Amino acid sequence: MDESKKWYLMKYEDGGVFGPVTFEQIRQWAVDAQISPLDKLSQDESNWLKAPMIPELEMDFLIEVSPDQYYGPTTIGALKEFLEMGEIGPDTLITNCRDGATLTVKDFPELQPELAPAGEFREPIRTNIRLSLQQRIRDLEHSLLEERRGREAAEKLVEKLEARLAELGVNV
Repeated sequence: MDESKKWYLMKYEDGGVFGPVTFEQIRQWAVDAQISPLDKLSQDESNWLKAPMIPELEMDFLIEVSPDQYYGPTTIGALKEFLEMGEIGPDTLITNCRDGATLTVKDFPELQPELAPAGEFREPIRTNIRLSLQQRIRDLEHSLLEERRGREAAEKLVEKLEARLAELGVNV
């Protein structure tokens, strides 16, 4: 990674752009759980990559929110924050995307120091993770509706053009 280049962060929620900043600042934001899996990064504000696609950010962990819902990939810092906030608990499954290993929070070595002071786990609330997933579902449903409208408009336009070509005697 070229540390001298400047970077920009685009937040998924509102499209706000932060930067230019150093990659070290971007890395620190990722460690501090300030970069979500849907945020994008760029060096030129033209070509954007989703944050988890940049290996140096170490957004390598998927959280199993429920048997069919996942949050991530995200960082160890985010895992620690979710644990501290009570959004994940001892039996929450975490998958390491780099090696495919799946562990519960209580068996995850990097999270053990976070567990020791409290002595006991709190029950997971999962509201922030669940709200993020619900917002993503709403966004996808909205995008799907817009795509359907666009397709219907394009189909009507094709019908009109085909009718016009038929009027002109052009065989299609």
